[in-house]
Amino acid sequence: MDFALTDEQRMLVHTIRQFVYDELIPLEDDIEATGELAADRARAIFEKSRDLGFYAMNIPEEFGGGGLSAVETMLVEEQFGHCKDILIRRAFGNVYEVLLEGDSAQKERWLLPTVRGERTCSIAITEPEAGSDAAGISTRAVRTDEGWTLNGGKYFVSDGIYSDFFVVSAVTDPDARPRHISLFLVDKSLPGVRLGQDQKMMGLAGSSHVELFFDDVHLEPGTLIGGEGNGLRLALTALGRVRLAQVGARAIGKASRLLGYMADYANQRVQFGKNIGQFQMIQEMLADSAIEINRSRLLLHRAAYALDAGEDYRTWISMVKVDAAETLGRVADRAVQVFGGTGYTHGFPVERMYRDARIYRIFDGTSEIHRTVVAAGVLKGGAKTWDIGA
Repeated sequence: MDFALTDEQRMLVHTIRQFVYDELIPLEDDIEATGELAADRARAIFEKSRDLGFYAMNIPEEFGGGGLSAVETMLVEEQFGHCKDILIRRAFGNVYEVLLEGDSAQKERWLLPTVRGERTCSIAITEPEAGSDAAGISTRAVRTDEGWTLNGGKYFVSDGIYSDFFVVSAVTDPDARPRHISLFLVDKSLPGVRLGQDQKMMGLAGSSHVELFFDDVHLEPGTLIGGEGNGLRLALTALGRVRLAQVGARAIGKASRLLGYMADYANQRVQFGKNIGQFQMIQEMLADSAIEINRSRLLLHRAAYALDAGEDYRTWISMVKVDAAETLGRVADRAVQVFGGTGYTHGFPVERMYRDARIYRIFDGTSEIHRTVVAAGVLKGGAKTWDIGA
C-alpha cells in the first residue's frame, strides 16, 4: 500500500494549483461584487486552460480528453475546489461522463464539441417535487411517429443560462414497474424549450441555477441516450461521479484553502501579547480541521480506487458525500470563528467561502439521504463496507 504520489501526479497537482491561484482566484472579488464572470475573462481562462491541456481532463483521450483515472481526477478536482464554482466551469469544463453512453452520431454531435469547449452541457434532473428522489420526476416524454414529445419542467439547473444543451430525465412509460425513466439530449434552441427565472443563491456567485420548461418539445429519435428505460441507472451513475469529484474532492479543496487561511492568521494575529495560535482553543480548531481534511481525502481516494477497480462504489461515494461536505461545513465555521469579526465581513474570502460551503450538504443528495444509502450498504453488504478484513 503506497500513499505517495508519483512524480507525474505531483507535477499535475502543482501545475493545476498554480494555475488556480495565479489565474482564477484573483478574479473572485470581481465576481462576488458583480454577480457574474465577464465574457471576455471567461473566454481568456478557457483558452489558457485548454492550451495547457486542462480542459475535460476526466474524459478518455480517444475523445480528446485528458484520460485521467478516477484517482487522478480526484487529485485535480481537489485543486479545482480551491476556487469558485463558476471559474471551475469556465476554465476546466463540466463534461459529464454520461455523454460517453451515446452512440457514434451522438458523440459526434454532443460529446466531441463539448470536450473541445465549443458546446456546454447542464444536467436537468431535479424538479420541485423530485430533489434527492431522482425517480420521483413528473416530466414526460411520449413516443410519436417522428420521435418523442417532451413536456414538463426542471428546477435548479446549474449553468443553465450558459449551456446550450441539457441531459434531461423524463418518464417514458409510467405504467411499467418500476417506471421507465429515460435520458434525452435536448438542445436549448429547440422550439418549446424555455428558461424560467435564475434562482439566486446565498452563495455560488456567478453561477446560474435556472428553471427549465418544456412545452411540446419535438425530439428526434437520436436524442434518446442509453436506451429507453435506462435513464435512472445512467443518471444515478452520472450523479455518483459528480458527487465524488464535484462535491467530495472540491469540498476537500475548499476546506484546505480555508485551513491555510486559519493557520496563517493564527500565526499573525496577536492578542494578550501572543499569537492566537498559542491558545489551546484555537489549536483545537486547527487540529480538528487538519484531521478531518485528511480523513475525508483518504475516504475520497478509497472510493476513487473502487471506481478504477470496477468495484461497487455506490456506498463509498455516499460516504464521501457526507463526510467531505460536513467536513467543509465545520472547517468553514471554524474559519469564521478564528477570524472573528473579520471572518463575518463582506469582501473577505472566509465570509464568502462560508456561504458557498453551506450548499455542499444539500446538492446532489442531502446528507440525510446519503446516510440512508450508506446504511443500506451496511445492511446488504455486511462487514465489507467497514471491515478491511472482510
